Formats: sequence, C-alpha cells, structure tokens
Amino acid sequence: MEELLTAKQVQEHLQVDRTTIYRMLKDGRLQGVKVGQQWRFPRSEVEGIVSATPPERESPQLSREILPIHCLQSIQDVSAETVEIGAIITDDEGLPITEISNSCTFCNLILSTESGKQACIESWRKLAHQHEKLPQFFTCHAGFQYARARIEAGGEAPAMFVAGQFFTSPPDTAVRRAQIEQLAARHGLEVAELTAADRPQHVLSQATQAKISIWLQKLADTFALISLERADMLNRLQRIADLSGLMRET
Repeated sequence: MEELLTAKQVQEHLQVDRTTIYRMLKDGRLQGVKVGQQWRFPRSEVEGIVSATPPERESPQLSREILPIHCLQSIQDVSAETVEIGAIITDDEGLPITEISNSCTFCNLILSTESGKQACIESWRKLAHQHEKLPQFFTCHAGFQYARARIEAGGEAPAMFVAGQFFTSPPDTAVRRAQIEQLAARHGLEVAELTAADRPQHVLSQATQAKISIWLQKLADTFALISLERADMLNRLQRIADLSGLMRET
C-alpha cells in the first residue's frame, strides 16, 4: 500500500506554504485523498512533482541589486537626524546609492557644484578602500571626519554605510580659514558664504566617537540582514512561480 503524506510533510517536500498545497489540490496540480477530516497525498505524486521541480536556487548573495533602497533610505534619514550627523550609503567605489541624509549647509554648498560632488565621491572611495574591518575615522577633502561600516554578508560587501560631517577636535582657526579659501577657489564658491556655513563647534567627544563606530556597524549589519531577507523572500516567490509553471505544463 502506497505511503500517504500529510499536508505538513508535503509542505516540507515542496518548500511551499499550506495555502499553496490546497490551491494545487483544488486546481488539479496535486492529487490527494481525504482520510476523515484530513487530506493525505500519495508519496509518488509528491515525489513526481519534486523531480520535475528546477534545482533549488543558491542562497541569495548580497549585491547592490537586492538592496531595498527606499527602506534603507528611511532608516538612514531617521538615524542621521537622531545622531545629528550626515549619512549616506555608497557602493564599494564610493558612488552614492542613497540620498545623503541630514547634510549640513557647508557640505550642501560643496555638493551643489559638480567638482565638489566629485571630490566627495573621491573621499568616499578612499573610505571604501580602507583595509580595516571596523569603522575608522578619516578626514575628507573638506576637512570633516567620516567613518564607514561595510554592508556585507557571505564575504560580499557591495555597499557601505558612511557617517560624518563633524570634527574630532577643534580645528585651528588659521588652518581652517585657509582650507575654506582653497575650497571656495576650487569649487567656484564664495569664501564668505562657506565661512558663514562652517561649524567648527561641531566637535564630538571620544566617547561619542566610540558610540558612533558601534552604531555604524550595527546599522550596516541591520541593512545587510534586511537585504538578505528580502532576497530570500524573492527567491521563494520565484520558486513558487517556477513550480506553478511546471504544474500548468503537466
């Protein structure tokens, strides 16, 4: 006598949910018999479907394409405003993936010019090429401090979470004035406008710097987890779609 499987056993064999099992039963893609109040399914019937199913897809790898940008943008916006620093997600070459959050007026002036935007991207690229695994502070082309945490999983790190636009110690007045003059000349901006927008008082204590490093890494890990869970869901939906297509063909 042929072995009969329960609905739960069929779910495990086909890797689909209970609703899909009964939908397949209703439209004839799966044969079953009712024993009392419960449905049972011949093992040969289920194994026939399994053998016709395409090989299971590999576990999703982290890539830029699976990043849920709108979701990450919202988390980034709220986090940057809460911590009161600028933040952005870039790819592994420093090219922006999200819009910069909570950016200060000084940096917005620089980013408003094409040369300034390219200078910022080059600074982010240098961050991406840092060998250190954990976040390390780095001075950008405009004199501010930045740090990054890689968004990675399974050995892949297609993106990074960057936070900055602050000082780790009060800048020297004369040095900062000369730096602003150079930035203004390089990017076609007014010295007075840049000077008025500068905020040398935005200095983070060592304790806050340490907290930001931890915060950066935790958020980057969260971004990676959200992205992988989304990829896994899409993978499962595709498998169900593939299975449904095979059922229609038989």
